[in-house]
Amino acid sequence: MSFNTGLSGLRAANQNLSVTGNNIANASTTGFKQSRAEFGDVYANSILGTGSRAAGSGVLVNQIAQQFDQGNISITNNSLDVAINGAGFFILNDQGSRVYSRAGNFGLDNQGYIISSTGARLQGFGVSGSGQIQSGALTDMRIQTQDVAPTATTKVDLRVNLDSGADVPPTAPFSTTDPTSYSWSTAATVYDSLGNPHLLTTYYAKSATAPTPPDTGTNWDVYSELDSSGVSHALGTLTFATNGSLTNPTPASFTDNWAGTGGAAPISFSLNLAGSTQFGSASSANSLYQDGYAPGRLSSIDIDDNGVVFARYSNGQALTLGQIALANFANPQGLTPVGNTNWAESFASGQPVVGAPQTGSRGAVQSGALEDSNVDLSAELVNLILAQRDYQANAKTIETDNAVTQTIINLR
Repeated sequence: MSFNTGLSGLRAANQNLSVTGNNIANASTTGFKQSRAEFGDVYANSILGTGSRAAGSGVLVNQIAQQFDQGNISITNNSLDVAINGAGFFILNDQGSRVYSRAGNFGLDNQGYIISSTGARLQGFGVSGSGQIQSGALTDMRIQTQDVAPTATTKVDLRVNLDSGADVPPTAPFSTTDPTSYSWSTAATVYDSLGNPHLLTTYYAKSATAPTPPDTGTNWDVYSELDSSGVSHALGTLTFATNGSLTNPTPASFTDNWAGTGGAAPISFSLNLAGSTQFGSASSANSLYQDGYAPGRLSSIDIDDNGVVFARYSNGQALTLGQIALANFANPQGLTPVGNTNWAESFASGQPVVGAPQTGSRGAVQSGALEDSNVDLSAELVNLILAQRDYQANAKTIETDNAVTQTIINLR
């Protein structure tokens, strides 16, 4: 029996060495979680046996327990590197099989899908046509790598202040080439259906004609010109009250139409001047917005703490492409390791509870960073020494038992 006891100790020490060696080998593996061997003693007696007087039959490895405590987070400045700070696992589609990982060293494949280092696709929540996150069924996360198509301008929102102290232009009628025929002008860029930019200039001429009683205030005539063509459109008249607020027209919006060029459709947009004022300060444009843009190429990808993925393009546009989902388990130690720093669901782990980062018990995600292995290399080297000592001691048990047995055999 002593031989078997020593042999069980050798087996347990050898398995402990394997676990420790695996931890040391993966000390630099992104997202790796260390394990430890947990032992239990063995008794061979039955219920009718000697009970507490039994000597014991050795040791067994009860389980190899995974340790899912947080690893250190290292900054990489690669926007597709993502670390989880807190509980949760990335959800990966590995050729139809769902696996889970803490390793966030992601990249793009030739179709724009976000993939792990082994080619598994990262999963998350998609977006609706209006750009809203759809927190329902999971989908493979994909970056729109192709150029963004242009959008023609349909609306220009312009808020200006017109100097109440400006003089009425001495020259009439209005001419874009004669600065004495208007009081002030400002320019903005608009886009046609092909994404070509066009320079829109609006002109403002203080009118000598006063508003119709009982209103009192000032009228300003508004004109437009496209691409310094010398051709102008008379858009209408703005009326300001004595307190400088815009009173007419209501709404303060004009429609402007221009012929298309170079194969583009005609340019048609509304010019909204609501909120403009006439105060005693220099004429100026206080805010400007237009909804058209040129074609754009992907320039950067941003991922916020909630896992929302933004793509930024060279034309200044930003699109919400989806949200990274995280899964958590009632018993993470019950997950089954499947290699490549991935785990699979098991009966012991329970079913995954899927949701957005920073919801429920799930942690936050950090872009431009990776979670290091949680292996304490110093502690593992000490464990290596202890496991070696245990192996040697159990080998000594067998050696001693062999000597005793040999002594008995040699009796005459």
